[in-house]
Amino acid sequence: MRQLRVGCPWDAEQTHRSLATYLVEETGEVLDAIETGDDTDLVEELGDLLLQVVFHAEIARQEGRFGIAEVAGGITEKLVRRHPYVFTDADIPQDLMTSWEARKRAEKGRTSSLQGIPEHLSALARATKVTSRVRSHGVEVPMADEPITADELGRQVLALVQRAQASGVDADQATRDAVRAFEEAVRAAE
Repeated sequence: MRQLRVGCPWDAEQTHRSLATYLVEETGEVLDAIETGDDTDLVEELGDLLLQVVFHAEIARQEGRFGIAEVAGGITEKLVRRHPYVFTDADIPQDLMTSWEARKRAEKGRTSSLQGIPEHLSALARATKVTSRVRSHGVEVPMADEPITADELGRQVLALVQRAQASGVDADQATRDAVRAFEEAVRAAE
């Protein structure tokens, strides 16, 4: 990557911002490869995603900020810190997700279950993450909890999108609006 940043005009002019779209695209290609189950594709796409990490780290290194060693070292430290039951003699928690969220919340000094959820998630991904956080943090707000199968969920979401489109409603925007309203209820409950 150091050679590419010097020898290739396109690579040399890239910035974190200019590469953002490629990071999203490569993530989507990894997901496609996972769903097809093709290991050859998965190896290639994981490599492309890793290239994005290395590319961003090299840009930062050239700016004198940090490099790939700090990126790799940081994730190593985080994994050790968040898995005391693996790297020390601590007991395995009964509820791994709640325990993980509690350690993360304490580490980052978060006061709300909603802090740290990326703004740029798709509406459905954000709805999922917000709901997961609210549940794992034990925030008491009304939520649907009737059991549903994956097949039923997929069909119902698709049917709702189809109904929305037929009615002239932007399903993505409507979901974002509903998530924001839910987040306000969560903040009020917290």
